[in-house]
Amino acid sequence: MTKLRIVLVEDHKVMREGLRMVIDRESHMEVVGEADNGMGGIALAQELRPDVLVMDISMPALNGLRATEMLKRMIPDIRILILTRHTDSSYVQQLLRSGASGYVLKQSAAEELVRAIQRVAAGQTYLDPAVTNQVVGGLTDGRGIRGSTGKSLSKREEDVLRFVAFGFLTKEIAARLQISIKTVETHKANAMSKMGMNSRIDIVRYALLQGWLQDS
Repeated sequence: MTKLRIVLVEDHKVMREGLRMVIDRESHMEVVGEADNGMGGIALAQELRPDVLVMDISMPALNGLRATEMLKRMIPDIRILILTRHTDSSYVQQLLRSGASGYVLKQSAAEELVRAIQRVAAGQTYLDPAVTNQVVGGLTDGRGIRGSTGKSLSKREEDVLRFVAFGFLTKEIAARLQISIKTVETHKANAMSKMGMNSRIDIVRYALLQGWLQDS
């Protein structure tokens, strides 16, 4: 069985060692590199191309948010899992906009980190259950996602939105659904228009409301 290759980016040595212990005790995972700042994390990601990069948000030199934005431009298909103590939903929204695939709290159980790594490695979006309600809270008006036009999605439009919420790239969605990239883009645009969505974070919110991310 091929092991998932993980890179850790965390400025506190004790925390980093603890994370390595949690990951390395899993038979299907291994830590292949460590860095103590965002710039080091970017360099390791480019060199090692890990399955998942686990990154702290608050670091010297270059924080996790900026590092995530930079990495997603350099390596669009990289999977980044953010690890932080912040529970404010605004942090989650910023990180999802930056391209992060998941968000786990440092104070959560070790099993939560392992579960998050597995989900993110599989191309899915993962939010720590402790912050999910905050992200969803206030986003509905009793009829669904805010701004909804009341129109229903076709099966194919829903399929495309699910894959987008999970973090798949357009070309990956096209391959999985066996349709053209242009058709994927059309379904996505139509679905977003119907549901009053403006960005990927709106799609993730909708996915949370529908229970898609919890079901997978």
